[in-house]
Amino acid sequence: MQSPPRPTPSALSTPPSAPPSTPRRPDDEPPVVLDRRDGPHGEVVLRRHGELLQIIANGCFLMDTSDGRSERLLVRAALAELDASGARPDPTVLIGGLGVGFSLAEAVAEPRWSRITVVEREEAVIDWHRDGPLGEVSRGAAADPRVRIVQADLPTHLTAGGEPYDALCLDIDNGPDWTVTEDNGSLYSPAGLAGCARRLTPGGVLAVWSARPSPDFEDSLRDAGFVRVRTEEVPVVRGVPDVVHLATRPA
Repeated sequence: MQSPPRPTPSALSTPPSAPPSTPRRPDDEPPVVLDRRDGPHGEVVLRRHGELLQIIANGCFLMDTSDGRSERLLVRAALAELDASGARPDPTVLIGGLGVGFSLAEAVAEPRWSRITVVEREEAVIDWHRDGPLGEVSRGAAADPRVRIVQADLPTHLTAGGEPYDALCLDIDNGPDWTVTEDNGSLYSPAGLAGCARRLTPGGVLAVWSARPSPDFEDSLRDAGFVRVRTEEVPVVRGVPDVVHLATRPA
């Protein structure tokens, strides 16, 4: 095949009629699937998009490693609420949902937590932290001696009874009004909230992450007997902020 003629010097000096294409950024590249598993609740996928790691469940985007402020706030605000109701020397916490690991890393960074239990229903997510890419995000927090990871369905685990906690930090959905699977809705029902209260020590704190505020859920918390119900927002430039719903079991 004949090669095209090389441009003349005058052609090189003449501005092109169309601007050159902009170099592609890493985030413009399509996501790369790192692992895909089929579990009892459907498909769960870990993928990398540029510098971000993302978790997708049944085709629904759950979370990524882009920020983490609200996931850290979930644990930090619960501890602050405990302090507001009276100092506890060795508080304990249950984190519902391991996710990308921001909440667990926040808990491990606080030496005051004496016992940290994480309940995660997806074996794949646990594996990605212990032996996979998400271990970079949680910074090896799963190996902390205070940490115990339980593979279980969170609503079932809470209603089964057992040891109480000073704080429950729950993040298994996009919020009370937007559940990942239909059966998660039981967690936010009157019976589910009563089960949460039973797993809290007197004066213990329930913290629930949500991708948007839910006034109806605040009403449900009050109806379930919780006090000091409030919502803490993560500031955003535009759009709907992530929030943490906080409520306290009466002492």
